[in-house]
Amino acid sequence: MNNEPLHSALFTDYYELTMAQGFWKRNYMGRTVVYDYFFRRHPFAGGFSVFAGLDTLLDALENFRFEQDDLAYLESLGNFDKGFLDFLANFKFTGKLHAAREGEIIFPQEPLIRVEADMLQAQIIEGVILNTINFQNLIATKAARVWLASGKGHIMEFGLRRAQGVDGALSASRAAFIGGAFGTSNTSAGKRFGIPVLGTMAHSWVMSYPSELEAFRAYASTYPDGTVFLIDTYNTLESGIENAITAGKELEANGHHFGVRLDSGDIDYLTREVRRKLDEAGCKTATITVSNDLDESIIEHLVATKAPVDTWGVGTNLVTGGNDAAFTGVYKLSAIQEGEEFRPVMKISDNPEKTTNPGIKSLYRIYNGDEVPRLDLMTFENEEPKIGEPLTAYHPSGDYRQLQIVPTKVEPLLHKVFENGRRVGVTPSLKENQEYFKQRISLFDATYLRQLNPHIYKVSISGNLKKVKLSIIAENQTSRYVNIKK
Repeated sequence: MNNEPLHSALFTDYYELTMAQGFWKRNYMGRTVVYDYFFRRHPFAGGFSVFAGLDTLLDALENFRFEQDDLAYLESLGNFDKGFLDFLANFKFTGKLHAAREGEIIFPQEPLIRVEADMLQAQIIEGVILNTINFQNLIATKAARVWLASGKGHIMEFGLRRAQGVDGALSASRAAFIGGAFGTSNTSAGKRFGIPVLGTMAHSWVMSYPSELEAFRAYASTYPDGTVFLIDTYNTLESGIENAITAGKELEANGHHFGVRLDSGDIDYLTREVRRKLDEAGCKTATITVSNDLDESIIEHLVATKAPVDTWGVGTNLVTGGNDAAFTGVYKLSAIQEGEEFRPVMKISDNPEKTTNPGIKSLYRIYNGDEVPRLDLMTFENEEPKIGEPLTAYHPSGDYRQLQIVPTKVEPLLHKVFENGRRVGVTPSLKENQEYFKQRISLFDATYLRQLNPHIYKVSISGNLKKVKLSIIAENQTSRYVNIKK
């Protein structure tokens, strides 16, 4: 079995290949097209999302190939011409990508990845873009919500055993780190991505010794630096914390520190009692870690009530997305080359939220008077907002809603990251992506970041984009009306 499934160009939906053969047969594949990756709504009823997965995607695109056994499989399906399979034998993605940076704070409708390639190439990579970016966006966003709920505290990602398969676990560890987690229990992710690996002990360690105290002493003697005792195997307050204090004070006598961990019970009550007992015993530097099906709502409540928690271990609800199973990212055609020009195209839907924005677009973050972002603006590629020049920003639906603003700062959010089969520029490290996320989210007003009923951040389109969008809609509606009349 291929250990890198993302490197196989078979990692796509079957209809992408049948359409690709159709383009090939009709010599349509040479036409350059532009696709946008964007999403339609924030997960978790939130007010922001976090962009993640780009490095994983670029690695996949650099290595995206049809191997001989891939082609043999396609041939066995009986639906592909030999000439087309011979063409696929030399397939390599050579298109161009512009994208947001990993760790960026993102909002619905924005073009976060812009793909420019021939029709066949752009079609085949749809699956790998959506699979890679959607999942990591989901988990990075969840991690960010958990991190904010903790008061930007210490979050450990503990989700390996509950994640959706091998790649789900690895991708979740990577994305959770971007979103604020400071470490993972996933050793493989630690090796692959350089994420700090963390862990204490399981209940089985405690249960395997004749007594809880012996178990704690054995672990402390093996790992004296940073020992954390799991104290809820039998009885947290009657035995667990008492034995942890005994073993912990022996560690402290030799110059070491220790902590305790709770994985069950009433976390609010138990942490207060555990903290009281630790302090009364003189173990004031001992730390408290909690786990047990935590999510951002539980953590926010515990922080609000000032539960004495130092570190949060979050597993299932972090690496699976919890109550929101998927990110709503889509990949839509926005322009087709005709001669020397590109013709803007768009999907028109009876559901306004599914109507797309046409043309080759850029994306800018606009500030007005301070360091707090005011809105994000979609424009055509050749128009750029200028500092000090008044502009009118329009609602993406193209209706009457608009906003006049004089930018005091303009940030382009899309950057060229891939061209001619390889990356462009320097790829930031995972740690740099996490630091970028923390810096970017600190710019936003707290009303956009709150867990409950967040303020809606403005995403707008330029006047030129609005004009073209409305003209395409009007032309389509006229055509439909004429056809109905006929």
